[in-house]
Amino acid sequence: MPGFSVTLFGSGQADPSRSYRFVHCGCRPREKFERWPHFPPFRSEYVWEEATFVRALRRVYKPTQFDATVTCSFPFVNWFLLRRRAGGQRPKHIYVTQNGDWPCRRTNAEFRWFGCDGLVCTNPEYYEENRARYPSVLIPNGVDPDVFHPGSGDRASFGLPSDRPVVVMVSALIASKRVIEGIEAVSRRGDVFLAVAGDGPLRDQVMEAGHRLLPGRFARLKLSRERMPDLYRCADVFLHMSMDEPSANAYIEALATGLPVVTHERAVTRWTFEDAAFLVNTEAPDAVAEAVGLALARQGSGREDRLSLVRRRFTWRAIAAEYATFIRQIVRDEGVLAGSRDAGSEAAA
Repeated sequence: MPGFSVTLFGSGQADPSRSYRFVHCGCRPREKFERWPHFPPFRSEYVWEEATFVRALRRVYKPTQFDATVTCSFPFVNWFLLRRRAGGQRPKHIYVTQNGDWPCRRTNAEFRWFGCDGLVCTNPEYYEENRARYPSVLIPNGVDPDVFHPGSGDRASFGLPSDRPVVVMVSALIASKRVIEGIEAVSRRGDVFLAVAGDGPLRDQVMEAGHRLLPGRFARLKLSRERMPDLYRCADVFLHMSMDEPSANAYIEALATGLPVVTHERAVTRWTFEDAAFLVNTEAPDAVAEAVGLALARQGSGREDRLSLVRRRFTWRAIAAEYATFIRQIVRDEGVLAGSRDAGSEAAA
């Protein structure tokens, strides 16, 4: 966006094609912590991983270079970015509810120390719940339509069959995503193959359920992000079983490739999909199986509606414009315009 200079601090690698500046911060992967003890504030392997990331971030982050910081990580990244430095100044801090709004709402234990100068709510429920507490805006997740778009996928490269419909689930393998329940529902249809793309602590249970309930009709894939667009293009239906999803990237990626989506019916999914998805009670496996069948039967009829929805609401260009407006509003509240500290300052990190 014009007027913005962006630095991304991340644990991955630089992509020369991107216009932002990338600073590598190494961390230990969450899989290393799956058997470590869980206690406040280290409530999960994700928090252990985050703590190692902050240790690296401390060495390279210079707060005087920035007007605003943006993250969806709590607690350690949030606490680190909220610290007042010499002179009592710090960049304005914007928190995104990508992983849920529980840090914003809870006031016990470590959550009492949550803070932000601006809150990006990824769905309308979060916005209504939190807008009285923090300066807030409603912005969903987006997608790059130049990367995620319709086309022919190479099923053989993923070990997928060419002679039957393929249902794909893209999810972390954790209890709240209800992947095993999805396997059980799909097993009620004898005509489809199920591919699960993801990893997590329930990987062994998912593999056991998949091979037991879908013998010869199941595969678990662990893929790089670069391969995900082609996987969507290999599928006929996208299935997501979570009943409390903040704003799944996978929803929008599937829509952008033209896939029909079957997922849980709630206010957030009605708002997200409008009339462009098959919404059911995913606690009822027969209803899920029936919805998958309807999605397969009507696969082509609603495709243009799905693509039109993405173009209208979820492209990165549209999402970026909303973020740019909100960041400017938050920074200007303190009388600091982006880039005003010195000629080399950056508007966002």
